[in-house]
Order: sequence, then C-alpha cells, then structure tokens
Amino acid sequence: MKIAHVREVGAPAGTPWRLAAALDAGDAPARWLDLEPIRRRQVQADPRLAHNSALHRQPLTTLDALLARGLRVEVLRELIEAAGEESLDESDLEFGPPILNPPTLRDFYAFEGHVKTMWERRGGSVPEAWYRLPIFYFSNVSEIRGPGEPVWCPAASQELDYELEVAALVDTPVSDLSPERGEEAIGGYLVFNDWSARDLQREETAVRLGPAKGKDFASSIGPWLVTPDELADAREGKGYDIAMTASVNGVELSRGTWADAQFSFGEMVSRASADARLRPGDLLGSGTVGTGCLLEVKDEILKRYLEPGDVVTLTVQRLGTLTTPIVERSVSR
Repeated sequence: MKIAHVREVGAPAGTPWRLAAALDAGDAPARWLDLEPIRRRQVQADPRLAHNSALHRQPLTTLDALLARGLRVEVLRELIEAAGEESLDESDLEFGPPILNPPTLRDFYAFEGHVKTMWERRGGSVPEAWYRLPIFYFSNVSEIRGPGEPVWCPAASQELDYELEVAALVDTPVSDLSPERGEEAIGGYLVFNDWSARDLQREETAVRLGPAKGKDFASSIGPWLVTPDELADAREGKGYDIAMTASVNGVELSRGTWADAQFSFGEMVSRASADARLRPGDLLGSGTVGTGCLLEVKDEILKRYLEPGDVVTLTVQRLGTLTTPIVERSVSR
C-alpha cells in the first residue's frame, strides 16, 4: 500500500492536500484512491460505522491528522479493499510530503561506505563505537520539502550537496523498544534527501558539535509512503535488496543498495526510543548510502557542488522518485 498527500495539478495556491492511497502496481502507474469520499460512502451505506469505527468517525484530511487520532497507517487498507472502480490518474496529481509536520526528524549514520569515506577525508578511521551504536542527530522539522519543491543554498555557504537516504515513519507511540521489535513501530518508508551545506558542516564538526546550520535549511521527502509489506520479499541483511540512485541533470552520480546498511531500522527505533518517547509522525533517516552524495563522487563526474538550475533526482526502487530543483536563494529570506 502507498499513502500520499495529493491535489490536482494546477490547483490554486493554498488548496488543501487530500489523503490518497494506492495498492502496488509494479512498474505500471498506481491507481490512486481519494480516501475521504470512500469513507463518506461507507458511512452512508452503514450509518453505524460513524459510531462503531474509529476510522469512519471523523473526516479523513491528512495522514498527520489520522496519526493524531491514534490510528495507524495500516487501518487505511480497509478503505482501499472496499473501494469501487473510481480512481485518480497519477499524471493528474501533484504530490506533497507524505507527512506534513513530523514532530521530530532523527537522522542516523548507518552505511559504512559513506562513514568510512567521511572519516578518511579527515585523516582518520571509523571509530569502534560506530560499529556498536546506531548514532543519530536531530534535524530541523520546520523546513520539510515535498516532491518538486525547490531548495537553495544557505546564504553563508557555497557547497550545497544532496544525500541519498531512506526514512522510516513511526506511526505508534513507543519507548524503550527492543531491536527485535523496533520495526513493529514503523508504518512505512519513503525517499529522503538530507541536504548538506558542506562548508558550514566542516566548521561545525571541527568543534565536535553539530551538525546544525550545515543541515537545518531543508529536508526533502516523498513522493509517497510505502508500507513494509510491499518490501518484504526483498529483505536482505539489515535492510532490503533495493537499489538507490541519485542523478543531477539526468546524469547518474550515485548508486548503492539498502542491503548494505550496518543497522536495521528496528535497531534505529530501539536506539531512538531508549529512555525517550517516540511519537506518531516521527521520522528516522537511514543516513547516506555509500557514494550517495557529491562529497564522495563529485570529482569523478560533476566536478562541483550544486548550483541554481540543477535538478536532483533520487530514486529508491519500490519507494519512488523524489525530484528537486535547485534555485537561487531569495533575498527576502
């Protein structure tokens, strides 16, 4: 099952997002269903649902609102399985962030290929602790971007970089969860671009604090949320045998696989929930897959960091494609 926030292409500015869902269609365009009309029809057919079913009791507006009511992503399958033939054409839809206002965003550091390259560039080696502990930092949830939304370089930076990642959405309250049960808290996965201003990041990490301003100006997610059952047959190691690629202006620069992860998302959930409460809507990033950023690969092909006019495209097999235009920073910001 795929879950998304949608509205028609060309809809007036400020048009609210609507909650839509689709069953997996393989390589074919998905059949998207507008969920609120389905809910209303079911209540009209059986008014008892408005009293007996938590899913049917209130209008379906956004995934954020559904989670706030204590409902999990999987409950939406009930509407899809009862739907008729009506559907929305994917080409007619604009997609927003799958979660509009996540309470928190923790980004981990789970791929050895990337971690090793970063330490070697500093003249060091991967710390022993990295192999034992899923390490993360808190990013900024006020600058979430969806598919197609532009990103620009911070005013104090000249080195804008993409980072190719997967993120998991927590859809139930948990704390002190074991690694073996951690994935039970995950409602789905999505493509995640953890943008970096490399020059700012270097200054911050030199004093052993951060990253902060090198990261907090933008995070892009989308185009939709994919439930774990859609990936089950690709399970391998601590992740999935699923290709992850990044291109700039149509030229592929990065390629890796989720299966290379040192830590599973179950282990990441366990680490994040230790002595702390995770809330529905929280996002956990995987960290950058090996070769998944310009810092690692730009000298081979692009020869530079990102500039206005570039288009960055991240694709994770089965999770979709997330495209972002790079633009000039507005002087009004």
